[in-house]
Amino acid sequence: MRRVRVVVTGSVQGVGFRWSTQTVADKYGLAGWVRNRSDGAVEAELEGSPEAVDSMLAWLHKGPPSASVSHVDVIEVPAKGETEFVVEPH
Repeated sequence: MRRVRVVVTGSVQGVGFRWSTQTVADKYGLAGWVRNRSDGAVEAELEGSPEAVDSMLAWLHKGPPSASVSHVDVIEVPAKGETEFVVEPH
């Protein structure tokens, strides 16, 4: 299992980014969470097979159609064995 923490910057809040992220994460069978940050970025942790995480990271570089992604920072973090992906409040 691989787990990453991701910070996505650009025009990524108020455009359905978190909910779209949950839909795509569910498609790839990923666990973790996504939330808006006070600085306008979206932050997430993604856990699953390395292939699924890579596919999700590729999607995050584009985001949903209404988003405009400027940058995606990715750091590896220890896997937690989670089984669900949730949208967290602000």
